[in-house]
Amino acid sequence: MQWAYPLLSVILVSAVAFIGLWTFAVQAKKLERIVLYLVSFSAGGLLGDAFIHLLPEAVSESGFGFSVSLYILLGIIISFIIEKIIWRHCHLHKCTAGHHHARPQPFAYLNLIGDGVHNFIDGLIIGASYLVSIPVGISTTLAVIFHEIPQEIGDFGVLIHGGFERAQALFYNFLSGLVAVLGVVVALTLHQTTAVTAFLIPFAAGNFIYIACTDLLPELHKSVAVKESLLQVLAFLAGIGVMVLILLVE
Repeated sequence: MQWAYPLLSVILVSAVAFIGLWTFAVQAKKLERIVLYLVSFSAGGLLGDAFIHLLPEAVSESGFGFSVSLYILLGIIISFIIEKIIWRHCHLHKCTAGHHHARPQPFAYLNLIGDGVHNFIDGLIIGASYLVSIPVGISTTLAVIFHEIPQEIGDFGVLIHGGFERAQALFYNFLSGLVAVLGVVVALTLHQTTAVTAFLIPFAAGNFIYIACTDLLPELHKSVAVKESLLQVLAFLAGIGVMVLILLVE
């Protein structure tokens, strides 16, 4: 029973990744127009999550000290290195952005990695909450699900924009969500996750900041039409706004 509830909870959280199924009812050309707004929303959501949720949580215990700054920088540095490696592989295999049969772009893979780290943290949190009690675990799971819905919508848009087919995006997004299972296993096995989360939370924040600022926002600058730019700004603000609302209702 100790393992049943937490594992079922993270499987439900992982299933949120299939929220992208709605796009199969949308024509390809219309989806192409929508995707950039999803990317805008995702950029706002990533930055909002980093600055409104993750960093305040990281500094709540010991303040904004050297270690927190170092872990944030590590998240940025590791993301940069990983993306460099993927870009080199992509260059050697002649990946071309914007072509229907192009290989997925590096930022799409990086988004999956960053989301995997975040999902691992969610698994740790869910597992730790069930160690307190079942009601606390259930309420935490619901909070994580509400938090994941807008993020998964944005992540799906990023994967599509990065070159994944819709079915691929759903599949890999779900695999990234399953990393939460590992988080639960670690939490229930160690019964102590403070040291792990003390590193992973600011590390994930650094990763999110890197993806939003170096990959997603520059993509949006490619469109200069006034109407599209305005809608992108509104979608970006909506992504931040959702993270604020989640904080207010938690």
